Amino acid sequence: MKWFWKYLFPALYGLLIYFTIRLINDTLSYDPFWDRSWKLNAFEMFCSVVMAYIMVYALQRLFRYFDRSLATGVGYKTVLHELLWVFIVTEVSVNLLMTPMAALTDDGLSIGDAAIINVIPVMYNLIYYTVVRANKLLKAYIDKQMQLEKITNDQLQTELKFLKAQYHPHFLFNALNTVYFQMDDDIQAAKRSIEKFSGLLRYQLYDQQQTVPLSQEIQYLQNFIELQQVRTSDKLQLNVHFDSGLNGQQIYPLLLLPLVENAFKYVGGRYQLRIDARLVHDKLVFAVENNVPEHIPVKVDSGIGLENLKRRLELLYAGKSTLTTAKKGDVFHAELHINLER
Repeated sequence: MKWFWKYLFPALYGLLIYFTIRLINDTLSYDPFWDRSWKLNAFEMFCSVVMAYIMVYALQRLFRYFDRSLATGVGYKTVLHELLWVFIVTEVSVNLLMTPMAALTDDGLSIGDAAIINVIPVMYNLIYYTVVRANKLLKAYIDKQMQLEKITNDQLQTELKFLKAQYHPHFLFNALNTVYFQMDDDIQAAKRSIEKFSGLLRYQLYDQQQTVPLSQEIQYLQNFIELQQVRTSDKLQLNVHFDSGLNGQQIYPLLLLPLVENAFKYVGGRYQLRIDARLVHDKLVFAVENNVPEHIPVKVDSGIGLENLKRRLELLYAGKSTLTTAKKGDVFHAELHINLER
Protein backbone atom coordinates (compact mmCIF):
# COMPACT_ATOMS: atom_id res chain seq x y z
CA MET A 1 0.00 0.00 0.00
CA LYS A 2 2.91 2.31 0.75
CA TRP A 3 4.32 1.58 -2.68
CA PHE A 4 1.01 2.59 -4.30
CA TRP A 5 0.84 5.97 -2.52
CA LYS A 6 4.50 6.72 -3.09
CA TYR A 7 4.96 5.67 -6.73
CA LEU A 8 1.64 5.00 -8.46
CA PHE A 9 -0.73 7.54 -6.89
CA PRO A 10 1.11 10.69 -8.16
CA ALA A 11 0.94 9.37 -11.72
CA LEU A 12 -2.78 8.65 -11.48
CA TYR A 13 -3.30 12.00 -9.79
CA GLY A 14 -1.51 13.80 -12.62
CA LEU A 15 -3.59 11.99 -15.24
CA LEU A 16 -6.79 12.89 -13.37
CA ILE A 17 -5.83 16.56 -13.42
CA TYR A 18 -4.85 16.37 -17.09
CA PHE A 19 -8.05 14.67 -18.26
CA THR A 20 -10.19 17.12 -16.25
CA ILE A 21 -8.45 20.05 -17.94
CA ARG A 22 -8.72 18.32 -21.31
CA LEU A 23 -12.42 17.61 -20.79
CA ILE A 24 -13.22 21.24 -20.00
CA ASN A 25 -11.11 22.59 -22.87
CA ASP A 26 -12.47 20.11 -25.40
CA THR A 27 -16.05 20.81 -24.34
CA LEU A 28 -15.60 24.54 -24.73
CA SER A 29 -13.73 24.32 -28.05
CA TYR A 30 -15.66 21.36 -29.52
CA ASP A 31 -12.29 19.76 -30.22
CA PRO A 32 -12.49 15.95 -29.55
CA PHE A 33 -9.58 14.60 -27.59
CA TRP A 34 -9.11 11.62 -29.93
CA ASP A 35 -8.74 13.83 -32.99
CA ARG A 36 -5.57 15.37 -31.65
CA SER A 37 -2.09 13.91 -32.29
CA TRP A 38 -1.37 11.01 -29.96
CA LYS A 39 2.21 12.25 -29.60
CA LEU A 40 0.92 15.62 -28.43
CA ASN A 41 -1.45 13.96 -25.99
CA ALA A 42 1.30 11.69 -24.69
CA PHE A 43 3.63 14.66 -24.24
CA GLU A 44 0.98 16.62 -22.32
CA MET A 45 0.17 13.59 -20.14
CA PHE A 46 3.88 13.11 -19.44
CA CYS A 47 4.22 16.75 -18.35
CA SER A 48 1.11 16.45 -16.18
CA VAL A 49 2.42 13.30 -14.47
CA VAL A 50 5.82 14.89 -13.82
CA MET A 51 4.06 17.95 -12.39
CA ALA A 52 1.99 15.68 -10.11
CA TYR A 53 5.09 13.88 -8.80
CA ILE A 54 6.72 17.21 -8.01
CA MET A 55 3.53 18.58 -6.46
CA VAL A 56 2.70 15.53 -4.31
CA TYR A 57 6.29 15.23 -3.12
CA ALA A 58 6.37 18.92 -2.17
CA LEU A 59 3.01 18.71 -0.40
CA GLN A 60 4.05 15.64 1.60
CA ARG A 61 7.24 17.38 2.70
CA LEU A 62 5.16 20.42 3.56
CA PHE A 63 2.70 18.35 5.63
CA ARG A 64 5.56 16.75 7.59
CA TYR A 65 6.86 20.23 8.32
CA PHE A 66 3.38 21.36 9.44
CA ASP A 67 3.19 18.39 11.83
CA ARG A 68 5.89 19.95 14.00
CA SER A 69 3.68 22.93 14.84
CA LEU A 70 0.57 20.87 15.68
CA ALA A 71 1.80 20.37 19.25
CA THR A 72 1.19 24.06 19.95
CA GLY A 73 -2.48 23.76 19.02
CA VAL A 74 -4.85 23.79 16.07
CA GLY A 75 -7.05 26.72 15.06
CA TYR A 76 -8.42 28.44 12.01
CA LYS A 77 -5.12 30.32 11.62
CA THR A 78 -3.29 26.99 11.40
CA VAL A 79 -5.58 25.80 8.60
CA LEU A 80 -5.37 29.11 6.72
CA HIS A 81 -1.57 29.08 6.96
CA GLU A 82 -1.40 25.54 5.59
CA LEU A 83 -3.89 26.30 2.79
CA LEU A 84 -1.81 29.29 1.74
CA TRP A 85 1.25 27.09 1.33
CA VAL A 86 -0.77 24.46 -0.54
CA PHE A 87 -1.84 27.18 -2.96
CA ILE A 88 1.75 28.41 -3.39
CA VAL A 89 3.12 24.89 -4.02
CA THR A 90 0.33 24.18 -6.51
CA GLU A 91 0.85 27.38 -8.49
CA VAL A 92 4.62 26.95 -8.58
CA SER A 93 4.29 23.35 -9.79
CA VAL A 94 1.65 24.22 -12.40
CA ASN A 95 3.53 27.20 -13.80
CA LEU A 96 6.78 25.28 -13.82
CA LEU A 97 5.50 22.66 -16.30
CA MET A 98 1.87 22.90 -17.36
CA THR A 99 1.72 26.57 -18.34
CA PRO A 100 4.90 26.46 -20.52
CA MET A 101 3.64 23.21 -22.07
CA ALA A 102 0.31 24.80 -23.04
CA ALA A 103 2.08 27.86 -24.41
CA LEU A 104 4.29 25.77 -26.71
CA THR A 105 1.66 23.35 -28.02
CA ASP A 106 -1.49 23.65 -30.13
CA ASP A 107 -2.49 27.24 -30.75
CA GLY A 108 -0.66 28.74 -27.79
CA LEU A 109 -1.86 29.85 -24.36
CA SER A 110 -5.09 31.81 -24.16
CA ILE A 111 -6.47 33.51 -21.05
CA GLY A 112 -9.08 30.76 -20.75
CA ASP A 113 -6.42 28.05 -20.96
CA ALA A 114 -4.33 29.77 -18.29
CA ALA A 115 -7.32 30.08 -15.96
CA ILE A 116 -8.34 26.43 -16.35
CA ILE A 117 -4.77 25.14 -16.01
CA ASN A 118 -4.28 27.10 -12.76
CA VAL A 119 -7.72 26.56 -11.20
CA ILE A 120 -8.22 22.80 -11.70
CA PRO A 121 -5.01 21.69 -9.86
CA VAL A 122 -5.82 24.07 -7.00
CA MET A 123 -9.29 22.56 -6.62
CA TYR A 124 -7.93 19.01 -6.65
CA ASN A 125 -5.19 19.89 -4.17
CA LEU A 126 -7.75 21.40 -1.80
CA ILE A 127 -9.60 18.06 -1.88
CA TYR A 128 -6.30 16.22 -1.45
CA TYR A 129 -5.39 18.46 1.51
CA THR A 130 -8.78 17.87 3.14
CA VAL A 131 -8.53 14.08 2.81
CA VAL A 132 -4.90 13.84 3.95
CA ARG A 133 -4.89 16.48 6.70
CA ALA A 134 -8.40 16.28 8.17
CA ASN A 135 -7.67 13.25 10.35
CA LYS A 136 -4.30 14.64 11.48
CA LEU A 137 -5.73 18.07 12.35
CA LEU A 138 -8.70 16.57 14.18
CA LYS A 139 -6.44 14.27 16.18
CA ALA A 140 -4.14 17.18 17.07
CA TYR A 141 -7.14 19.26 18.14
CA ILE A 142 -8.51 16.45 20.34
CA ASP A 143 -5.07 15.82 21.85
CA LYS A 144 -4.70 19.52 22.65
CA GLN A 145 -8.14 19.65 24.27
CA MET A 146 -7.35 16.57 26.36
CA GLN A 147 -4.05 18.12 27.38
CA LEU A 148 -5.78 21.34 28.42
CA GLU A 149 -8.38 19.33 30.32
CA LYS A 150 -5.65 17.39 32.11
CA ILE A 151 -3.82 20.61 33.00
CA THR A 152 -7.06 22.13 34.30
CA ASN A 153 -7.83 19.00 36.31
CA ASP A 154 -4.31 18.94 37.75
CA GLN A 155 -4.65 22.60 38.74
CA LEU A 156 -7.98 21.89 40.45
CA GLN A 157 -6.52 18.92 42.32
CA THR A 158 -3.58 21.06 43.41
CA GLU A 159 -5.95 23.76 44.61
CA LEU A 160 -8.05 21.24 46.54
CA LYS A 161 -4.93 19.92 48.25
CA PHE A 162 -3.89 23.47 49.09
CA LEU A 163 -7.32 24.16 50.62
CA LYS A 164 -7.00 20.96 52.62
CA ALA A 165 -3.57 22.02 53.87
CA GLN A 166 -5.01 25.38 54.94
CA TYR A 167 -7.97 23.79 56.65
CA HIS A 168 -6.15 21.30 58.87
CA PRO A 169 -4.15 23.93 60.83
CA HIS A 170 -7.38 25.88 61.36
CA PHE A 171 -9.09 22.87 62.93
CA LEU A 172 -5.96 21.89 64.83
CA PHE A 173 -5.70 25.34 66.42
CA ASN A 174 -9.28 25.22 67.72
CA ALA A 175 -9.03 21.64 69.03
CA LEU A 176 -5.75 22.25 70.86
CA ASN A 177 -7.28 25.29 72.52
CA THR A 178 -10.03 23.06 73.87
CA VAL A 179 -7.56 20.60 75.37
CA TYR A 180 -5.44 23.45 76.74
CA PHE A 181 -8.30 24.84 78.81
CA GLN A 182 -9.13 21.39 80.17
CA MET A 183 -5.63 20.66 81.43
CA ASP A 184 -5.95 22.90 84.49
CA ASP A 185 -9.34 21.56 85.57
CA ASP A 186 -9.71 17.90 84.60
CA ILE A 187 -6.82 15.80 83.31
CA GLN A 188 -9.07 12.80 82.58
CA ALA A 189 -11.42 14.98 80.54
CA ALA A 190 -8.42 16.37 78.66
CA LYS A 191 -7.30 12.81 77.86
CA ARG A 192 -10.76 11.94 76.57
CA SER A 193 -10.73 15.08 74.45
CA ILE A 194 -7.33 14.16 73.00
CA GLU A 195 -8.63 10.68 72.19
CA LYS A 196 -11.70 12.14 70.49
CA PHE A 197 -9.55 14.70 68.72
CA SER A 198 -7.22 12.00 67.36
CA GLY A 199 -10.23 10.21 65.88
CA LEU A 200 -11.36 13.41 64.21
CA LEU A 201 -7.89 14.04 62.86
CA ARG A 202 -7.70 10.53 61.39
CA TYR A 203 -10.91 11.22 59.53
CA GLN A 204 -9.51 14.47 58.19
CA LEU A 205 -6.53 12.63 56.75
CA TYR A 206 -8.80 10.78 54.31
CA ASP A 207 -8.56 11.75 50.66
CA GLN A 208 -10.90 14.72 50.30
CA GLN A 209 -11.30 14.04 46.58
CA GLN A 210 -13.06 10.72 47.33
CA THR A 211 -16.65 10.54 48.57
CA VAL A 212 -17.71 8.95 51.86
CA PRO A 213 -21.12 7.76 53.17
CA LEU A 214 -23.11 10.67 54.58
CA SER A 215 -23.65 8.72 57.82
CA GLN A 216 -19.88 8.75 58.31
CA GLU A 217 -19.75 12.51 57.82
CA ILE A 218 -22.61 12.98 60.31
CA GLN A 219 -20.86 10.80 62.89
CA TYR A 220 -17.79 12.98 62.46
CA LEU A 221 -19.89 16.10 63.04
CA GLN A 222 -21.43 14.61 66.19
CA ASN A 223 -17.96 13.88 67.61
CA PHE A 224 -16.84 17.38 66.70
CA ILE A 225 -19.88 18.92 68.41
CA GLU A 226 -19.19 16.92 71.58
CA LEU A 227 -15.61 18.13 71.57
CA GLN A 228 -16.70 21.73 71.09
CA GLN A 229 -19.26 21.55 73.88
CA VAL A 230 -16.43 21.02 76.33
CA ARG A 231 -14.99 24.47 75.69
CA THR A 232 -18.24 26.42 75.28
CA SER A 233 -20.16 28.30 77.95
CA ASP A 234 -22.78 26.55 80.09
CA LYS A 235 -25.21 29.13 78.72
CA LEU A 236 -25.12 27.45 75.29
CA GLN A 237 -28.53 26.21 74.15
CA LEU A 238 -27.71 23.60 71.54
CA ASN A 239 -30.32 21.99 69.29
CA VAL A 240 -29.06 19.31 66.90
CA HIS A 241 -31.16 17.29 64.48
CA PHE A 242 -29.95 14.86 61.83
CA ASP A 243 -32.54 13.29 59.51
CA SER A 244 -32.59 9.48 59.76
CA GLY A 245 -32.89 9.36 55.96
CA LEU A 246 -29.31 10.61 55.69
CA ASN A 247 -27.43 7.36 55.62
CA GLY A 248 -25.61 5.76 52.70
CA GLN A 249 -25.66 8.70 50.29
CA GLN A 250 -22.21 9.68 49.08
CA ILE A 251 -20.70 13.09 49.78
CA TYR A 252 -17.26 14.65 49.73
CA PRO A 253 -15.93 14.87 53.30
CA LEU A 254 -15.54 17.95 55.50
CA LEU A 255 -17.97 20.15 53.59
CA LEU A 256 -20.38 20.51 56.52
CA LEU A 257 -17.84 21.14 59.25
CA PRO A 258 -16.95 24.79 58.41
CA LEU A 259 -20.54 25.92 59.04
CA VAL A 260 -20.66 24.15 62.41
CA GLU A 261 -17.21 25.37 63.37
CA ASN A 262 -18.11 28.92 62.37
CA ALA A 263 -21.26 28.76 64.53
CA PHE A 264 -19.37 27.60 67.63
CA LYS A 265 -16.72 30.24 67.03
CA TYR A 266 -19.13 33.19 66.90
CA VAL A 267 -22.06 32.08 69.06
CA GLY A 268 -22.93 34.67 71.71
CA GLY A 269 -25.73 36.88 72.92
CA ARG A 270 -28.53 34.51 73.85
CA TYR A 271 -26.20 31.57 73.06
CA GLN A 272 -28.66 29.68 70.93
CA LEU A 273 -27.22 27.35 68.30
CA ARG A 274 -29.26 25.13 65.99
CA ILE A 275 -27.92 22.50 63.58
CA ASP A 276 -30.32 20.76 61.22
CA ALA A 277 -29.67 18.29 58.40
CA ARG A 278 -32.49 16.98 56.22
CA LEU A 279 -32.95 14.96 53.04
CA VAL A 280 -35.31 16.69 50.60
CA HIS A 281 -35.83 15.00 47.20
CA ASP A 282 -32.29 13.57 46.95
CA LYS A 283 -30.88 16.87 48.13
CA LEU A 284 -29.06 17.50 51.40
CA VAL A 285 -30.30 20.61 53.17
CA PHE A 286 -27.89 21.53 55.94
CA ALA A 287 -28.77 24.58 58.05
CA VAL A 288 -26.86 26.16 60.93
CA GLU A 289 -28.21 29.08 62.94
CA ASN A 290 -26.61 30.83 65.89
CA ASN A 291 -26.93 34.00 67.94
CA VAL A 292 -24.13 36.53 67.78
CA PRO A 293 -23.47 39.55 70.03
CA GLU A 294 -25.31 42.52 68.46
CA HIS A 295 -22.86 45.08 69.80
CA ILE A 296 -19.82 43.40 68.22
CA PRO A 297 -19.48 43.97 64.44
CA VAL A 298 -18.27 40.46 63.59
CA LYS A 299 -18.12 39.42 59.93
CA VAL A 300 -19.42 35.92 60.44
CA ASP A 301 -19.65 35.19 56.71
CA SER A 302 -15.90 35.42 56.12
CA GLY A 303 -12.76 33.67 57.27
CA ILE A 304 -10.60 30.76 56.18
CA GLY A 305 -13.23 28.10 56.90
CA LEU A 306 -16.10 29.57 54.90
CA GLU A 307 -13.91 30.89 52.08
CA ASN A 308 -12.39 27.45 51.63
CA LEU A 309 -15.84 25.87 51.75
CA LYS A 310 -17.12 28.13 48.97
CA ARG A 311 -14.14 27.31 46.77
CA ARG A 312 -14.38 23.56 47.42
CA LEU A 313 -18.06 23.62 46.50
CA GLU A 314 -17.19 25.35 43.24
CA LEU A 315 -14.64 22.66 42.44
CA LEU A 316 -16.53 19.58 43.64
CA TYR A 317 -20.19 20.48 43.16
CA ALA A 318 -20.26 23.09 40.40
CA GLY A 319 -23.90 23.74 39.52
CA LYS A 320 -25.07 21.18 42.09
CA SER A 321 -24.77 23.17 45.30
CA THR A 322 -25.79 26.49 46.82
CA LEU A 323 -24.55 28.17 49.96
CA THR A 324 -26.41 31.12 51.45
CA THR A 325 -25.49 33.14 54.53
CA ALA A 326 -27.40 35.96 56.15
CA LYS A 327 -27.30 37.95 59.39
CA LYS A 328 -30.51 39.44 60.75
CA GLY A 329 -30.30 41.18 64.10
CA ASP A 330 -28.40 38.91 66.43
CA VAL A 331 -29.03 35.76 64.37
CA PHE A 332 -26.69 34.40 61.73
CA HIS A 333 -28.12 31.79 59.39
CA ALA A 334 -26.18 29.60 56.94
CA GLU A 335 -27.78 27.04 54.67
CA LEU A 336 -26.11 24.60 52.31
CA HIS A 337 -27.92 22.64 49.58
CA ILE A 338 -26.10 19.78 47.86
CA ASN A 339 -27.57 17.59 45.14
CA LEU A 340 -26.60 14.06 46.19
CA GLU A 341 -27.42 12.50 42.81
CA ARG A 342 -24.21 11.64 40.95
